Amino acid sequence: MRNFEDDPTLEDLLTRDQLQRLNRTLSALCQAPVEIGINRKPTSVALEFNLETVGWLSGGSSDQERLAAADLVSFLMMFVAKYRLAANLHHDTTEASYAELQKQNEALKASEARYRILSDQLQEKVEEQVAVIKQAQMDLYESARLRSVGQLAAGVAHEINNPIGFISSNLKVAGEYVNDLRAQLPQTEQNRELLDDFADLIGESSDGTRRIASIVSDLKTFSSIDQADYTQCDVNELLSSAVHLLQTEYGSDLEIIEKPVELPTISGHPSRLSQTFYNLLDNAAQAVRERRQEPGAESRAGRILVKTSVDNDVIQVVIQDNGCGIAENIREQVFDAFFTSRPVGAGTGLGLTVARDTVRAHRGTIQIDSREGTGTRVTLFLPVG
Repeated sequence: MRNFEDDPTLEDLLTRDQLQRLNRTLSALCQAPVEIGINRKPTSVALEFNLETVGWLSGGSSDQERLAAADLVSFLMMFVAKYRLAANLHHDTTEASYAELQKQNEALKASEARYRILSDQLQEKVEEQVAVIKQAQMDLYESARLRSVGQLAAGVAHEINNPIGFISSNLKVAGEYVNDLRAQLPQTEQNRELLDDFADLIGESSDGTRRIASIVSDLKTFSSIDQADYTQCDVNELLSSAVHLLQTEYGSDLEIIEKPVELPTISGHPSRLSQTFYNLLDNAAQAVRERRQEPGAESRAGRILVKTSVDNDVIQVVIQDNGCGIAENIREQVFDAFFTSRPVGAGTGLGLTVARDTVRAHRGTIQIDSREGTGTRVTLFLPVG
């Protein structure tokens, strides 16, 4: 719609239908037909708009009728122009309002997008904090549980060590008595056999007491009795204690090969490291046992290799077995809490989870390489500094 800032033409002011209707109306009012157009005729009267000639009016019965009709047309065109001006003003105002609303809508959308991003970031922060709180709760629970185990082990060790000391001392004296009896009794075949059997019984009992004392010592090391939460740890010593405890449980059917090297001490939590080593060794022993239970594998020797090394101030602990291995479809789940491939009631599904978290707490990493039917290799990386 034109705003008439420039000079309009007759076609701008009146449409063709409006001109035809105006011609009929004026012809009915005058005594002779009237015609409005842009072409000038001999008797035509100028049609002016804003002092400019925009068309010509011809026809009518006299000059007076033509002048009156021309004034009427000019008058009507002025109101048409005012209507158009008002319409254009309304249109421009509406467009400006619409543009402003569009601008505000875009700003509102941008603000909504920013708030959505902030909401997502806040949700992520909340989830991170919830995870931190859950981890802290698990650490507190684990710490309290280990402290309880340590206290129990301290009591058990104290209660066992005292009678073991008496028994060991008495067995030593009994051995001396046997030697005295051997010198004093008649040297008959029956006496010799009796004294030899008695000496063997005393020897076996002494070996048993030493084994019990060794187990108690390993248990104390494993539970870190009378030690602070974090202290200087000898990784080889903790690993050796875990190996001895495992060997005691599984007996001679399981071969454990130890290849330690001299290592620097690290600052850590001895009981948690010991539990981690024992969990990994127990997993290896279970894998070896499962492999030996497979048809045709009865004669296959179960073997676990335990070795340590240090490189660039990072201690590496390797626990490798020749057991059943880990199926490929569950390898990504082995660190998930409460996930276990063992039968119901045979495992908690927390061993590797606790091992991973313990290694992370010591600023280290854990790596598992496994092939189903061949074995598994677990490597712990523990920084010295």
